[in-house]
Amino acid sequence: MEIKIKSLDCIKEAAQQFIDNMGKGNVFAFYGKMGAGKTTFIKAICECLDVEDVITSPTFAIVNEYYSNKLQDSIYHFDFYRIKKLEEVYDMGYEDYFYSHRLCFLEWPELVEELLPKDAVKVTIAEQEDGSRLVTF
Repeated sequence: MEIKIKSLDCIKEAAQQFIDNMGKGNVFAFYGKMGAGKTTFIKAICECLDVEDVITSPTFAIVNEYYSNKLQDSIYHFDFYRIKKLEEVYDMGYEDYFYSHRLCFLEWPELVEELLPKDAVKVTIAEQEDGSRLVTF
């Protein structure tokens, strides 16, 4: 599936379209270059899922937990950008998150690729020449 985000003004509609087509997966691995819009898109998804918490990239914490009023459950948002060794991910108990059946949104999943569940959904965000973003999953 492809979703085109023409501008930030359209991001909520794109996020809702993503939600409507997520299927039964719970681990979503977001790939894209620095500045492609991974955090911004995940924030829009969380807002559409009625998260009232402040949604920020968990660059230093590695994982943030938000509560979705719509889902009546937690959402986990990971940023693996600063991971130096896989042992760090083991130590944080990644399995408890990935296999919790709760939504998990992962930024920089390529750094922990071998730990991803087999059914993780690969989401690619790419900036287009016109400044729009193309989300593919």
